[in-house]
Amino acid sequence: MIRYFYTLLLFLLSPILLLTLYKKKPGKPSFGARWKEHFGVTPPLKDQLQSPIWIHTVSVGETIAATPFIRALKQKYPNIPIVITTTTSTGAEQASKLADVAEHRFMPIDLPFAIKGFLRAIKPQQMLIMETELWPNTLHYVHKYGVSITVINARLSERSALRYKKFQPIFNLLSENLDKVLCQHQEDAERFIRLGVTPERVKVTGSLKFDISVSEESLKSGEQLRSQLGKKRPVWIAASTHQGEDEQVLNAHKLLLEKYPDALLLLVPRHPERFDDVYLLCEQQGFNAHRRTSTIQTLSILTQVYLADTMGEMMLLLAASDVCFMGGSLLGDKVGGHNLLEPAAVGLPCLIGPSYYNFTDITNQLTNAKAAFICKNTDEMTAHLTSLFSSEEQRLTCKKNAFTVIQRNQGAVQKTVSNIQLL
Repeated sequence: MIRYFYTLLLFLLSPILLLTLYKKKPGKPSFGARWKEHFGVTPPLKDQLQSPIWIHTVSVGETIAATPFIRALKQKYPNIPIVITTTTSTGAEQASKLADVAEHRFMPIDLPFAIKGFLRAIKPQQMLIMETELWPNTLHYVHKYGVSITVINARLSERSALRYKKFQPIFNLLSENLDKVLCQHQEDAERFIRLGVTPERVKVTGSLKFDISVSEESLKSGEQLRSQLGKKRPVWIAASTHQGEDEQVLNAHKLLLEKYPDALLLLVPRHPERFDDVYLLCEQQGFNAHRRTSTIQTLSILTQVYLADTMGEMMLLLAASDVCFMGGSLLGDKVGGHNLLEPAAVGLPCLIGPSYYNFTDITNQLTNAKAAFICKNTDEMTAHLTSLFSSEEQRLTCKKNAFTVIQRNQGAVQKTVSNIQLL
């Protein structure tokens, strides 16, 4: 009865949800004619000789995190086709980088006719869901179709667990269809079990995000960019900032310039639709700002803010920096932070605001190792930046500590792959 009510509600709300999904935004790839895939009009795979493995990764972040796992899984099962689904067009763009090992399709909306259409076209033998993207109808019909469902890299914060506890029947509706839940940490596993998932279905395999590797191409491109920016000047990056954080970051940079007049801020808004607004904000604040995509402006030693108005270049930008502040962490409970592992993997000292509940374990490990530092406000951010830029030795120590944390936690890819058994 709960699922029927949910289906009716989703059907009524779907026009609004789809309008938001399809809305054109600067820098956002178009869905084009592929919008039909959201309704289950899904083209069959090029290779349908065997039933494929279906991996759902939602959007960009999950696709990036799943990439080493997908490649390792293909190595283990080279003859089994893999299909990756994402909901967003930016996720599709990221998935296209895996075209040598997997095909991409858009995830059908969670309505019965769309899910059934996808299943008829793709005929998967197993579904792997990245993290905790659980949809009632998808789980119900995939399970009914006889397809094994495994959640990989599963995480469940205490906050989410308490919310699910209040609506236990809804969680039961989801969890009864799951064959395995492969968790990032022991705490996640304990929360799933506490909510009623039987212990034999739950395992701890570690976080796939720790099995991160930085390509030589990214490092080389970062080095080339740094030569353009200025090798000797202090350069810091504010990554994945949200509305309401840019002002705080720019205020910190203004204070930093008093100590280091040649300091440069690489500002990377999380959402491409905000690029124009953030550039306007930089100008209004009186900064000499340069847009990465500009063919008119001249980048010089006088440039104070470098606005990275592109997508998919985060590793390159990090590799061109000395220190990283991670956004999504200065807005109270609205966002809950972003992943510090990418800057840590490049060897950058990391700064983060006080709200990081989405990445509590990763952040705590890095802060305990003194590879990352929590900034409650602009003044603390400026103080940490000043301290780090005044001591190359401190920055090198942070780099060493970050590498130690990452190496200590690696191995999740192989543990996860070993728990995927195909027919």
